[in-house]
Order: sequence, then structure tokens, then C-alpha cells
Amino acid sequence: MNTISERLEALRREMRAESIDIIIFPSTDPHNSEYPAPHWHCREWISGFNGSAGTAVVSLTEAALWTDSRYFIQAAQQLSGTGFSLMREGLPDTPSITEWTAMKLSAHGGTCVAIDGMAASYSYVTAMQQALRRLGGITVRTNYDAMRMLWRDRPTIPNGTIRVQPMEYAGESVESKINRIRETLRQKRCQGLVTTDLMEIAWTMNLRGCDVPYTPVFMAFIYIGTDEACLFVCNESLTPEAARQMRDANVTVMPYNSFGTFLHKHREERVLCDSHTTCHSLYSIIAANAIDTQSPIQHMKAVKNDAEISGMRQAMLRDGVAMVRFLRWLKPAVEAGGQTELSVSRKLEALRAAHPMFEELSFSTIAGYNQHGAIVHYSATEASDAPLQAEGLLLLDSGAQYADGTTDITRTIALGPLTGKMRRAYTLVLKANIALATLQFPDGTTGTQIDAIARSVIWREGMNYLHDTGHGVGAHLAVHEGPHSIRMNWMPAPLHAGMTVTDEPGLYIEGEFGIRTENTMLIIPSCETSFGRFIRMEPLTLCPIDTAPIVMEMMTDEEIEWLNTYHRRVQKELTPMLTDEQDRMWLAEVCKSIRKTQVCLVRK
Repeated sequence: MNTISERLEALRREMRAESIDIIIFPSTDPHNSEYPAPHWHCREWISGFNGSAGTAVVSLTEAALWTDSRYFIQAAQQLSGTGFSLMREGLPDTPSITEWTAMKLSAHGGTCVAIDGMAASYSYVTAMQQALRRLGGITVRTNYDAMRMLWRDRPTIPNGTIRVQPMEYAGESVESKINRIRETLRQKRCQGLVTTDLMEIAWTMNLRGCDVPYTPVFMAFIYIGTDEACLFVCNESLTPEAARQMRDANVTVMPYNSFGTFLHKHREERVLCDSHTTCHSLYSIIAANAIDTQSPIQHMKAVKNDAEISGMRQAMLRDGVAMVRFLRWLKPAVEAGGQTELSVSRKLEALRAAHPMFEELSFSTIAGYNQHGAIVHYSATEASDAPLQAEGLLLLDSGAQYADGTTDITRTIALGPLTGKMRRAYTLVLKANIALATLQFPDGTTGTQIDAIARSVIWREGMNYLHDTGHGVGAHLAVHEGPHSIRMNWMPAPLHAGMTVTDEPGLYIEGEFGIRTENTMLIIPSCETSFGRFIRMEPLTLCPIDTAPIVMEMMTDEEIEWLNTYHRRVQKELTPMLTDEQDRMWLAEVCKSIRKTQVCLVRK
């Protein structure tokens, strides 16, 4: 079954044998991971679409895939000729999954919908059940995993080595974290907490692993009660040091696949558990008495301690060094010829990997040249790999996992002459970035409240971008970390000092170019007045921002001063770490202060 058509045909045979009329394949796993391990790439296997977000739905006669605006272009390309129709989420004419499902069942007389309850959250499944129930006579089956029969070379559930995250990077002991969690349980009058979130588990236990791409986590569940703490994991995966750390913290280690049985023994307890992140099959066991609320660990790990902040600063410094070496190399290499999106991605990864603290990338590098830059989460393949020329724009979004921190940076680079349209769009995005970077706002403000500060610059031109303006970044954990974010739709999580968040507005002109400028920021105290405590953002990312495309007359004096101040800091902090005199000279040149009279690259 090498083609999507063959896989669909085989799936439909299984559906008929099981009396299933429609089957739904989400993008998630039992841990609601952003990057599920290959074992759970079921949606990709059945549809061919490999974006990080999307849901495939297959009936006995049709198939469709829902994804958001980040992937409209990519999905249209990957689904072409597969038998899947693209459903563009968020557009007025796009039916929801339940609406589409109901229409197809009504037309063909079916009544049974299936979804793997281990790969979809409890809230997602129950909302679907309620919506379909209102339409009459439709049942949702959650105990069926079609891939067990069809995907014959399916990767196994990973169980890689689990190691200790040293105290010099973690900054707080396991015992201290568990005690803080138990204080929350006492306040909420709960007997226990259940979490399946791999980032929460790794952070709480001061452990790291290698089971999930781009994120140093491992397959596990945890239960923390008032007088016991249990880690459910493959015991053989723990290093001796990790096993000792669990014993010292009075954490009992139990088999990964025994978690469901364990929950049955605690189903009469008041257990704190989040139905939005816990899979349906597990949450259902404790649902009768569960206290459905966000895990307190989310906020605890979002506010970084001094050791975590120090580690992230060090990670950003060495990442900045790699970026400087890369940017100095880039334009001469493109001018010499032979460079492509993939080749420059490999070059940047090699420069990062040269440092002994480097572990892996924090996500798949996005290197989009000209029109490919308009695909927000573009991923170059051997088939799409575009050759770079000494003109136009390269959008480069990349990051790394170092032993002490996680990085995320986007730079849009002029490879040569640009059109006026490119320069104007570039300048708008830079102005939007600076607007957020210079904002002072009350402690506890939400990301939704400040999102418009960045967008207003772009909105004034009758333009917009459809992705978030910013997201949290983990301390040697996930590059996308909640609960906070900066986004248009309502996000109630408050912002506080100690949180990290990206500042990454963009503009995307389909078929032409894309622009994004991103720094990872640390929220810090600003001032305290009679109106309360105020906070602001300080750049953690240290890397030059290309000044060649800027339309200087569009910039205010304050914006120019912010950029010049940022570049002075970049040069001051990175120069001592650069061992090559040519790198230091190049950095000094690109960090020179800019003025309104600067000449820019223009193509008529």
C-alpha cells in the first residue's frame, strides 16, 4: 500500500467489516503532543499531508482534510491527486468536521463514527458526540485503532534513554516542585493530579528524553497524590542517575502501559485533570469525580526561575554566534551559486551542531525563498528545494535545543536587489515587531490584549497575518509552550515577569514572498506606580536584523533608536564569543547605526 489511494481502499474495506461509516484521524497522540512520535503519524499515513496541524476524515465514499491558514498552500499541494478534499478552517464557507460528517451520514444513511480514544482529547470527543447526537441516532466509537491492522510497518512506541536535567539548569528540585503541586491540591480539595502532558512531566521530574522529534521529552504519565507520586514510564529507559533521582524524591516508577489500570483504582477520588489535554480513553476512567481544570504545572513551568533564565541566555548567545557565522557566509555563497533552501538549512544546522551543548533542532528549519516564504510553515523537500539567487528574500525560521535552553529565531534576509513592494512589507513587519518589543503593560495583561499593538501597524495598510504574534518557549523543552500566547482570538492566560514569549509578526503575499522577523523575549519587571505593577519585554535573541531592505522614511526616530540600541547590544555580547576576526569585523559592519539617509537595495 504505497499510494494514498491504495491506503484509502484498504481502510474502507476495514470500515465495512467493522460497520463504521466515517473514521476521523486527528494529529495528536495520547499526550496531546505538538510533535507526536512517528508511531502516531496516522493522519499523515492515510492522507499524505505532513503539516503539524490537521484532521483527516474518511467516509466510505469521500475523504477530506481540515487544516488552518498556516498550511493552506502546503496542504493543497500535498493532497492533490490523493482523493482528499482540502477544508480550509476558519473560512466562512468551510463546514466543521461535525457538519460535514452529519451531511455525509444523512446522505448515505450511516450511523457510526469512529475515532481512536487514545489519540483524541476527552473534550474533543465529547463535544463531537454531543454535536452528532443532536443530529439524531449517530454513535461515536472510541475503541478502534484502524492503523493496527493497516499500517504494517508502523513504528513502535519509543522508549529512548531518560536522563537527568541537572540542577544548574533546572533550578528547583523535584521534591520542591511536587510540594508546590500538592499545595494546589490542598487548596482545591483534591486527592490527586493526573497529567499526560510530556512537557509537564519532564519539567516536574527534572528529566529529559529523546522520544519526540525536536523536544527533549519521553513517553510517560504521572500521578501526584497527597502522599504518593508515580511516574509511568519504561523503567529500563531511566539512566542509573535518573532512577536514583526518582528514589530520592520518593517517586514510584511503574510501567508505562499500566497507567489505565492504575487510574481505575483512583476513579473514586477527586482528581485534578484537564479534559482538553488528556485523551478520551484515560480521562473517561476518572471522569465521574474529576476536577476538570488546567494543570497548575502549566503556569509553574511558564514562569522561569533564575537558573532557567540563565540557561536560556547562554543558549541564545551561542545560537547568536552560529547565526552570525551563517549570515556572514550566506550572501557570498549565494552569489557563488549552487545554494538551495535545503543546503543553507544544512549549513546552519552544522554551525549550531559544532557547539558541544547542541542536542538537536527545536523544529524543522523553515527556509523559504521568495514565493516559498509565503507558505507560513513551509518545509523544503527534494522536490520543492528552490535554488537561491542573488536577489529577493529568504525567510529563515529556525531554532535549536541546547542542554540549557531552547531557541527560536526568524530572520528575513535580502539576498540582493528587492522590489519596492518587498521593502515596504519588510519595513511594516519590522515596525510591528518593534511596537511590541517597546511596549510597557500592566502585569497580568493577556496576550490577546497586546496582540493588536503589533497588528495595528499592518492593519493600517489593510493587511493582516493569520498566525499568532507570539508563543511561549520552554527551558530546554518545547519550542511552543503554553499556557500564554499573543494571538488575535481570546487567550485568558495572563502574562507575568519570568515568562518567555516570541515576538514574530509577518506578512505573506501568496505566490510572491513572505516576511517574518522574530525574537524570543523575556518578560521582565518595568516599574511600579500608583496604577500597579508594569512589565515589559527584553530580547533574549541576539542576532543582527537585516537593515538593507528597510524603507527609512517609514521608520520613526524612536524605532530607529530601538534598532540601533539592539544592534549595539548584539555586537557587545557576541563579539567576545567570536574567535574569527572576519566574523567580528562583519558583525561590527552590520550592527552600525542606521540613519534616515541609508541607501537600500531596490529593483525597479
